[in-house]
Amino acid sequence: MDYVRFHAILHGDNPAVSDLSAGREFSYHALDLYVARCTSYLIQQNCVPGDRVACLARNSADVLSLSLASARLGTIFVPLNWRLSDAELNSLLEDCSPKCLFADQKDRCLNVEVTPLQDLETLCETAEPCWPEMADQHRFSLMLYTSGTTGLPKGVMLSEYNLNETALNSVSLLEVNSDSRFLCESPMFHIIGMVSMIRPALFSGGRVFISDGFEAERTMSYLSDLTLKISHFFCVPQMALALRNATNFDPSKLSHMKAIFTGGAPHPEAQIRAWLRDGVRMVDGYGMSEAGTVFGMPTDPKLIERKAGSVGVPTPRIEARLVDDSGTVVPTNMPGELQLRGANIARFYWSKDGKYKATTDREGWFSTGDILVQDGDGFFRVADRKKDMFISGGENVYPAEIEAQLIECDDLVEFSVVGVPDDKWGEVGCVFYVPQAGPISLGSIETFLSPRVAKYKIPKHIRAVDALPRNGVGKVLKTELRKIFLD
Repeated sequence: MDYVRFHAILHGDNPAVSDLSAGREFSYHALDLYVARCTSYLIQQNCVPGDRVACLARNSADVLSLSLASARLGTIFVPLNWRLSDAELNSLLEDCSPKCLFADQKDRCLNVEVTPLQDLETLCETAEPCWPEMADQHRFSLMLYTSGTTGLPKGVMLSEYNLNETALNSVSLLEVNSDSRFLCESPMFHIIGMVSMIRPALFSGGRVFISDGFEAERTMSYLSDLTLKISHFFCVPQMALALRNATNFDPSKLSHMKAIFTGGAPHPEAQIRAWLRDGVRMVDGYGMSEAGTVFGMPTDPKLIERKAGSVGVPTPRIEARLVDDSGTVVPTNMPGELQLRGANIARFYWSKDGKYKATTDREGWFSTGDILVQDGDGFFRVADRKKDMFISGGENVYPAEIEAQLIECDDLVEFSVVGVPDDKWGEVGCVFYVPQAGPISLGSIETFLSPRVAKYKIPKHIRAVDALPRNGVGKVLKTELRKIFLD
């Protein structure tokens, strides 16, 4: 029995999910019944355990219900990033080979037959509700695509066992109970939107409000609405800044909230303290697709003030350590690569088992590739990223992926892409190039990349240099390029 079914039996009339964009309300009983009908519909489509059920859509109660139905049936739900180009999406669809694809976008040129997501409710109306025997909790039920250090997508495979552990971790870190009310605006193709902002609330018998996306003024109105009484909201720091700049921003109307939770990118200490001065608890955390929410700050304003800039501490269910390049645990206040161990950690990458094994040692420690520092009180702070990846508006961007496309651009011969600071997006890409036949405009780079990659991946700066700095073996020194930009 899953926890939606559990709460439907115990107190089915309690509200479970409100789809704010569609104006739909589900009690626990209604949600359980809709998921049961979705399960039956998937069976009608000849879906069997292990099949992939893909979905390309903005947040909705339908996306949530499909994911829960997949978990019940034993199929693998694959939410796809609707920000990607058609070429990128077709590459992912070829990789995961879904049995069916649901989408809310009609203008995409995809190589897989699409079932309109907006038809799901009608398609399920006549389906006989089905509650199959519980699938093996260790069977994979969710695949989240995340780019690797080479820029090639990896399908992170998560089981219900992993996801239940993530829910338990989040319940502890986010202080969740049956009175909690989550506003989910983080995209459901991310671990935050699909898991951290959904599972803890439903696990605890709380309530989830689903929005199809972040719009500063609209979001502020949701958070301020005392009929909704939102207690938990997650955003990346750039979204938090946009809220402060919204025309209807009024922190006095947020006093009912447990906190605003942030992650996905470094959050400047000055901005955290500005929220505290306004009486709003701004709680930072750390997580990733392979592990869910791992660290979290407390909601105590005094501790937030004292540890501003930290991402907090792990729950007792997670082991965390920092190691140097030789795998030796580093002392307190020294930087090291974060390694994690726990039942929440993914155990497989779809079709890339070798890549997963390269991240995990014989003792089960998973290497995150992030460099952190732990202080004497046990609080962690992100110091740097081990690889070249940068985060733009909460989205991971890998320079190697952009460079692989730009190789085909005739105007560029010798070049490199580096993440650089940006006031709006946190970080954006900058193309450094050695001129061959005159200057190159940023507009020409945008035109070339637009049909090939997602908009957020397109560099926002271009700089000509006399030569690319390289080390003794010819590798481009991206840290030096970043210094050039900052200078």
